[in-house]
Amino acid sequence: MRVALAVSLVFLALFIVPVIVYGTLSRFTGLQPPGDDPSAFLAGVAVSKIGTAIAFVGIWLIGRETLGPQWAVYVLLWWGMFVLGEVGQAIGPEYSWSEAIAGIVSETIYLPLAGLIVTRLLPA
Repeated sequence: MRVALAVSLVFLALFIVPVIVYGTLSRFTGLQPPGDDPSAFLAGVAVSKIGTAIAFVGIWLIGRETLGPQWAVYVLLWWGMFVLGEVGQAIGPEYSWSEAIAGIVSETIYLPLAGLIVTRLLPA
């Protein structure tokens, strides 16, 4: 039950924070979601974030005895991976540096939040 709750709360953090950050950015820059249907885009993002939440919690469960005292290192490794992904997308086509910065800001908020969730609900 605690694992399901942790996955659900991590998913909510991973999904809601970027919606707020990108929404704020779009208000000031006019940034639009990709594609013709914003709801389809959000549905795709939700599926991706569910997978990320499952992986985040699952890897924590496997390594929490080692990572528990150093949960910030666990979060930092995820953060580094996500930031490099944002930079890689910004270098490629159809993704702006504004979107990458919004992604990095989102990750800087939601990954520590996700780390707090797993350490509280699934302590080492």
